Amino acid sequence: MAFEDSSVIITGGSKGIGFSMASVFARNTDRPIVILARDEEELKEAREKLLEEGASKVDTISADLTNENAFDEIDFGQYNPGILINNAGSFLFKELKETTVEEFNGQYKLNAFGAFNITQKVLPELQKLERSLIVNISSMGGLQGLSGSGAYAMSKHALLGYTRSLRKEFRDSDVAVTAINLGQTYSTSWHEVDIDPDKLIDPEDVGRLIISLSKMSPRTVAEEITLAPQGGPVSPM
Repeated sequence: MAFEDSSVIITGGSKGIGFSMASVFARNTDRPIVILARDEEELKEAREKLLEEGASKVDTISADLTNENAFDEIDFGQYNPGILINNAGSFLFKELKETTVEEFNGQYKLNAFGAFNITQKVLPELQKLERSLIVNISSMGGLQGLSGSGAYAMSKHALLGYTRSLRKEFRDSDVAVTAINLGQTYSTSWHEVDIDPDKLIDPEDVGRLIISLSKMSPRTVAEEITLAPQGGPVSPM
């Protein structure tokens, strides 16, 4: 199978930024889409919406990325993946001094380990193609400390370090590795925060960007890209 005909796997694809990206792929490409999340009902609803939006094919995987054995019984070869988007994550808006050990570990396991966990399983399939792409959705919090969400910043620092290391390991291969350092982007993570959603990054822009990355020649890779709200940081951040 050629890269152009391969599928895109999107973790956290049943809602929020992940679903927005999947919608962009559904409307603008013929790639089969595979969305992964924990909630089976949400996955079913998302699948129906993506098919309505024009997706050629949509598969769903219900799994917990933080479970190291979550993919032991899954044959990713059946999906013919060419693009893996590690998007799943959570945002803890809480000062470190108030953060529990469970919350701290939870941020790391989902935001960093989760990407490593599924990438380990999908990589053998990606290496079979003449070109493939891994995109890890990191954060501006991976580039700097955040006083109001330190555990989140810690986890994104870890994800960015993982991405940079993976990029170096696969530099002489056909697997391109990219980190997108997102500024404040509209998603369900902001629902409990008093913030103006119209000032945040449009999540569909992330999907449009990744489609553009997938169209570049094998001679080129965007190692890291930073996206920010046009007006700069939005209060209360």
